[in-house]
Amino acid sequence: MTTVEQGRLGRAGLAVVLLAALLPMTDAFIVNVALPAIAGDLGASGAELELVVAGYGLAFTVFLVLGGRLGDAWGRRRVLVAGLVGFTVASLLCAVAGSGGWLVAARVLQGAAGALIPPQVLGTIQAAESPERRPRAMSFYAAAAGFAAILGLVLGGVLVQADLWGTSWRLVFLVNLPLGVVAVVLAVVLVPDTRSPRPMGVDVRGTVLLALVIVLLLVGLNRGPVLGWPWWVVVVLALVPVAVVALWRTEQRVVARGRVPLLPPSVLAAPKVRRGLLVVAPFLAAWAGYLFALPLTVQDGFGLAPAVAGLTVVPMSAAFLVGSFAVPRLRVKRGDGVLAAGALVQAAGVVWLLGVLAAGGAVWWIVPGLVLVGLGQALVVGSSQISVLGAVPGEFAGAGGGVLVTTQQGAMAVGVAGLGSVYTGLAGAGYATAFAVVLGVQLVVAIAVAVAGQREAMSSSAI
Repeated sequence: MTTVEQGRLGRAGLAVVLLAALLPMTDAFIVNVALPAIAGDLGASGAELELVVAGYGLAFTVFLVLGGRLGDAWGRRRVLVAGLVGFTVASLLCAVAGSGGWLVAARVLQGAAGALIPPQVLGTIQAAESPERRPRAMSFYAAAAGFAAILGLVLGGVLVQADLWGTSWRLVFLVNLPLGVVAVVLAVVLVPDTRSPRPMGVDVRGTVLLALVIVLLLVGLNRGPVLGWPWWVVVVLALVPVAVVALWRTEQRVVARGRVPLLPPSVLAAPKVRRGLLVVAPFLAAWAGYLFALPLTVQDGFGLAPAVAGLTVVPMSAAFLVGSFAVPRLRVKRGDGVLAAGALVQAAGVVWLLGVLAAGGAVWWIVPGLVLVGLGQALVVGSSQISVLGAVPGEFAGAGGGVLVTTQQGAMAVGVAGLGSVYTGLAGAGYATAFAVVLGVQLVVAIAVAVAGQREAMSSSAI
């Protein structure tokens, strides 16, 4: 079997794959609002709370491209169902966790299983949807990705505060059980099975080395601030460039053998791709640290209940969703200048939030700042995606998308570990101070991205 007849996905099948994609996307955010409740119930340390978020992102990053390769070779519906089953089982393990370490391990398993799902959704839409309906299907997928942040933050707060049957934070994972079972059954019945006629194979060494790079970064950044930067943490971080070089050379050898590597050097060799990734990586790292710190600040700092804390960030998520839909049209008019403008919009939002903290204003004063931050984030991320993917050689389009998503997810995992450690280390001196430091880092990064984006826009207009 190679592919199915185009157009066989249908509306019901599309709804099922979008539900499947929404589950791991939502769980990337749903746990953030539950972190204070987790800390209170399990006695989890700040470092463990960071790993509850970053561990999921790490596993999701490492297995995302690998999941695409497996679906191409073994059948996308088969791998989709396997991912949903694994994600559901891992959610149960998260829900019954008895310690912080247990929860971290279960979250890593959940991220690994969840990473198998999005590549199958995208691949199924590409292979089983008719060309005239494919753009609309992809727009629904993009909307689901944007909606996941809103749903996760709001649903997480509501479920924690509902505390049904005394489950507290555990309900944010238990809710995945019925949804996962329904998604598995409907996928088997309604989703056609497809696979690539020329599967690329699995780059095992590249996958292992990529995992090693991210693990070294996470361990160093997570434990360094907590333990006062002992010598072994310095050694761990010093090994990161060594692992990066080993990964690069391994991928070059894979290419020399005529195979497709996990991270194709030819993709990274394109100047615009390289510059785009160097811009978006620190931007997303700062964003992830901010998303980690924000729910903790509004709950433990401002004293809001979990449900109210979730609702607080709805304007930011809604602005992100609106901005995401606006990016394609804005880029037609402004090109790469959209990226610089987005970074400046976010910087303005961060300045507003810093002003609220300095003035000691009510929590609702932060709403305009959150809207600007969300809108700016959407403009930068959306514009950088279009720019990077547009610069990828046509024959490596799929691999280029994998490189972009891997960079995005890896940067966010590292951002939680780094800025999360800084935040939890300073929280003892006051949540306002700790959050102000995180915002300060985000402001510096946003300004640097604005400068880089403006240079890129000027360079593009001069060609």
